Amino acid sequence: MSQILIINDMPGYGKVATAAMLPILSYYGISVYNLPTALVSNPFEFGKFNILETTDYMAGVFPIWKELGFKFDAIACGFIVSKRQADLVKEYCKAQAAEGTKIYVDPIMGDGGKLYNGVDEGRVEVMKDLISVADLIYPNYTEAAYLTGHQYKEEGCSEEEAIALLNDLVKIGTKSALVTSMRINGKDCVIGYNHTNQEHFVITYDYVEAHFNGTGDTFSAVLIGHLLKGDNLKVSTQYAMNAVRQMVVVNKADQDKNCGLPIEKCLYML
Repeated sequence: MSQILIINDMPGYGKVATAAMLPILSYYGISVYNLPTALVSNPFEFGKFNILETTDYMAGVFPIWKELGFKFDAIACGFIVSKRQADLVKEYCKAQAAEGTKIYVDPIMGDGGKLYNGVDEGRVEVMKDLISVADLIYPNYTEAAYLTGHQYKEEGCSEEEAIALLNDLVKIGTKSALVTSMRINGKDCVIGYNHTNQEHFVITYDYVEAHFNGTGDTFSAVLIGHLLKGDNLKVSTQYAMNAVRQMVVVNKADQDKNCGLPIEKCLYML
């Protein structure tokens, strides 16, 4: 049984972040552990929230885990609160990677051309440090633009521009990369680069007019689940895209979209 550590925020209300990823990865038969970067009352999109940063707690956890010899097959990193926290996570991931652990990073910062509520531009440099030790990152188009300094174009871009964006992400230090939620030559796409075979690929999808919080976390969990099963990056990406789309379509009439997708009742779709 594969073992994975989720380093991400934990919401009290809402199926986002760790609360969305844990049931999916468990469903795939993976042994899931978690280390919260923050305790968050509810998703930021509700407009009001309370957040408790857990960096001091994390600083005490890593030495104990090292002493006890805990190891993981993979680490999935998500929302990072501060530079100090990012430095701690980076050093831990670097040490684990030296022993064969795969490092997956979702540089959660923004969407729709702007940063999320509560996230400032200083977070971009923080995420670059963490990305430098990753095997795979999967920012959305907004996050990729912030990380690389490329201009965000609401109308989308050409395939050549998208590949240049992807290549600049790899230059930060990650081995492989995906960029989600892009419009390339007028089509909605996910674009990827797999370092194992030096393949660039583009997968198109039909956009669904419904916005749920946490779909990126759902995508992340399905993607990693298939990677740990041994599927290649392109195949795993397609599975993740299909799963998210199906969940959104089935639940698009739900009123409380800020709460996220109802993950548990959707597990049969995996």
